Amino acid sequence: MKSKPKLGFSAKVYLDTMGPSRSVREFAKKHTIFVQGEVADTLVYIQKGAVKFTVVNHLGKEAVIAIFRDGEFFGEGVLTGQTIRMGTATALEPTTALFIERKEMARVLHDEHSIADLFIKHMVTRNLQVEGDLIDQLFNSTEKRLARTLLLLARYGMEGHPKPALERVSQETLAEMIGTTRTRVNFFMNKFRKLGFIEYNGGITVNKSLLTVVLHE
Repeated sequence: MKSKPKLGFSAKVYLDTMGPSRSVREFAKKHTIFVQGEVADTLVYIQKGAVKFTVVNHLGKEAVIAIFRDGEFFGEGVLTGQTIRMGTATALEPTTALFIERKEMARVLHDEHSIADLFIKHMVTRNLQVEGDLIDQLFNSTEKRLARTLLLLARYGMEGHPKPALERVSQETLAEMIGTTRTRVNFFMNKFRKLGFIEYNGGITVNKSLLTVVLHE
C-alpha cells in the first residue's frame, strides 16, 4: 500500500524557509555563490533570481554550462559523493538561495515524498535539457541554438506561466552558452528584434513567435 504524505509537512514551506541544516542567503548581481574547486557540502535551491554556472578547463578557458532560475536546484552532485565544486556559480541578478546540507537533503528525500517527487522531476527535466543541448550543438544552426536558448531561459514549454521578461543576459554569456562569437549573437539578436521575436526594455522580452525559428526546417 502506498504510504500517505506526512500531515503538516509542506515542500513549499520547507524550500522557502531556513531551519536545521539549511540556511537562506542573499547575493547581489555578479556576486560569486561558490567557486570551482571549493569544498562541496551543500546543494542549493534558488528561491528567487538567476545563477550562471561556469567551468574553467586546465588551459584557463571558461564555458557557461547552464543558467538556473528560481525553483531550480543546483550542486546536487554532493548527493553522489562529490566533495568539490565542479564549477563556479555566479548570481546574474539579485538572488535568494536556500543552502541545504548534504545529510539533511538525503534525510528529507528519504522521509518526505513531496520533496522526493519534486527533486526527481527536477533531475528528469535537467537530463532532458542536457540531451536537447547536445542535439542542438550537433545538428542545429547558430540561429536556432540562440533561439532555443532564449526560449529555455524564458521557460517556454515548462509547466506554469513562462517568464518572457529576462534580466539583461550579456551577449558574451549567450555566445559561450551556444558555442559561437559575440558578433554572431549580436547579428541574430538584432534580427530577432527587427522581426518582433524579442524586445529590449531594460531586459529582454522573449515573444512566443520566436518558436518559429526553432521549428522552421
